Amino acid sequence: MSSFPARAVIDLAAIRANVRSLASHAPTAQVLAVVKADAYGHGLLPVAQAAVDAGATWLGVAQLGEALELRAHGVTTRLLTWLYAPGAPLGQAVAADVDLSVAAPWALDEVVAAARAVGRPARVHLKVDTGLGRNGLTPAQLPDVLDAALRAEAEGAVQVVGLWSHLAFADEPDHPAVRAQAVVFAEALALVEGRGARLEVRHLANSAATLTSPELHYDLVRPGIAVYGLSPVPQLGGPADFGLTPAMTLEAELVTVKEVPAGQGVSYAHAYVTPGTTTLGVVPLGYADGVPRHASGAADRPGGPLLVGGRRLSVAGRVCMDQVVVDLGPGAPDRAGDRVELFGTGAAGGPTAQDWADVAETISYEIVTRVGGRVPRVHVDSERDEAVAEPQAEGAAR
Repeated sequence: MSSFPARAVIDLAAIRANVRSLASHAPTAQVLAVVKADAYGHGLLPVAQAAVDAGATWLGVAQLGEALELRAHGVTTRLLTWLYAPGAPLGQAVAADVDLSVAAPWALDEVVAAARAVGRPARVHLKVDTGLGRNGLTPAQLPDVLDAALRAEAEGAVQVVGLWSHLAFADEPDHPAVRAQAVVFAEALALVEGRGARLEVRHLANSAATLTSPELHYDLVRPGIAVYGLSPVPQLGGPADFGLTPAMTLEAELVTVKEVPAGQGVSYAHAYVTPGTTTLGVVPLGYADGVPRHASGAADRPGGPLLVGGRRLSVAGRVCMDQVVVDLGPGAPDRAGDRVELFGTGAAGGPTAQDWADVAETISYEIVTRVGGRVPRVHVDSERDEAVAEPQAEGAAR
């Protein structure tokens, strides 16, 4: 049992429900659940299994190491990884039946070499940059790389199984760039299939497009943040509007509670000063644990929201490395050991990750993924009302 006085509680039942809801938004497509970055901070292995249990037929990770970890723990679902540098151990991925994205000419060369060394064909997805300006083959590069891939396929070194891209403005579904990228993707698809590639999947839609742009679903959608119950389009609707439930609750215990006089400066540089006699509490989470320093509070600016004893309060003063302070109010009944909720489902007026994102002027993705490694992840299953024993990778931090 961890002695750390805070935890991130992840409800795997919410993960499953979210995956089922996303599948209902894209009934003609398979679902690839994106579990990169330790499942957006929620725990790679338990979340991957929950997503598969709910019907996800694919999983996706950015980094090769996470793909190999999933395979090492017996996850056999179709699996795609897409971000690697020259010299990466691609042979291990090919041997483990991990699909590989090809986003540059050199990448195809290395994938082919790895497949030849391993003695089995590599499954590849050609990634085309349709306008994001990030990773991917330019439309000008695609014909030559495609021809090389088809030659490698003819000799048995690769199988060209997918074509994919990523949207720049999916969270603004009416933005003209969405349509422009869709046109470029359709042209790339016509080229690839016109030259004889026998694709298993074509995929363009992330969470936002899965929820708002059915014309972009093709035969595979790749939801990420929505798997975790957070809205990728908060300006259009919150999680409940899309049938989603936030899966992570970040909570802690008050470690000290004390009465102070009016005029007491709070935390570094006294950005907050008590307006009257009041009670201060210390919450043992800080920026080393992922609490945004931009969510510090001052007299003219409430800090990050907190739920204490059923009351909606906020961070008072600067966020420190390991702790924040909350003004509990005069005569507050709270005691050391009482529970503080930083964010969760929003039930009973509690704060959400989106609330923290609004205060810190960022996005909910960052709020959940930045929760630090020393914060224990506790996986529960509210459908079964039980804690979940989680598999641990060798040498894993959690």
